[in-house]
Amino acid sequence: MKLLYSHPQLVIVSQMRSLLEREGITVELRNEYAAGAIGELAPIDAWPELWVNNDRDAQRGQKLLEKHRQQDDLPDWHCALCGSDSPASFDWCWQCGAAAPDSVTSC
Repeated sequence: MKLLYSHPQLVIVSQMRSLLEREGITVELRNEYAAGAIGELAPIDAWPELWVNNDRDAQRGQKLLEKHRQQDDLPDWHCALCGSDSPASFDWCWQCGAAAPDSVTSC
């Protein structure tokens, strides 16, 4: 097993877990309830962690997480149908459900 990801917020770690599991990478969530130990432990030692079960999946998992982080850095896209702005990570407009332009989803 290898540590793949850690973050101070459990909800973010859970989202990354879902992302990896959708791609067939089995991970284990650790330190899910460790926040109560802060004070006895350093805060960073209590962060929720994702550990990859199969070491062979570690590199592919890191690439998926990196791709996700890069998408977070892209600018929002403007829906030509309803005029709303949606995050670059959205494949569909959050307001009307129209598909994102090809230039956005091909990243």
